[in-house]
Amino acid sequence: MEPIRRFTSRLVPLPNENVDTDQITPARFLKVTAKTGLGKFLFYDWRFDAAGNPIPGFVLNQPEIAGAEVLLAGNNFGCGSSREHAPWALGDFGFRAVISTSFADIFRNNCLKNGLLPIVVEVPIHQELFKLVGLDPSIEVTVDLAPQLLTLPDGKQVSFPVDPFSKKCLLDGVDELGYLLALSDRISRFEASHPAIQP
Repeated sequence: MEPIRRFTSRLVPLPNENVDTDQITPARFLKVTAKTGLGKFLFYDWRFDAAGNPIPGFVLNQPEIAGAEVLLAGNNFGCGSSREHAPWALGDFGFRAVISTSFADIFRNNCLKNGLLPIVVEVPIHQELFKLVGLDPSIEVTVDLAPQLLTLPDGKQVSFPVDPFSKKCLLDGVDELGYLLALSDRISRFEASHPAIQP
């Protein structure tokens, strides 16, 4: 996984509320077990018509969002089933963070385990960001994970929560297995000494 530290990005506004994981990654695309390649299925039924043609009005089909790494989502984002394919698809599409007022617990945990930072902000900040991006789609925010700060276009900074273990993994660019593998020397030393301690 790519480490998440400090980065600046434009916003992709998706104000829909109660977006569930089946809308993020429709169930018929869940046959894969690889994390790569799912970006093309992200919001598939909203992005494409029945013939597979892009729907011009949908935000992810707008050329100006190319390269944007922050999704500005509506309230209660990621509800529904617990599929990891939802954060996989968001990450593969190019998103590194999602901003909302709330996330479904399982979805939030899946994001943190798969290199995608869910940022919770208060309602007034959320509404302000939607208003600003509506007036000027080129506005940018800065995400800085180490101090847990989101810098708004006017320079104002707001803090966001993240648990210490997830924060360390995201900063280091590792998942839970990668974290354990980085401790392999210490684990080996413990295993070598353990029989002498408890024969």
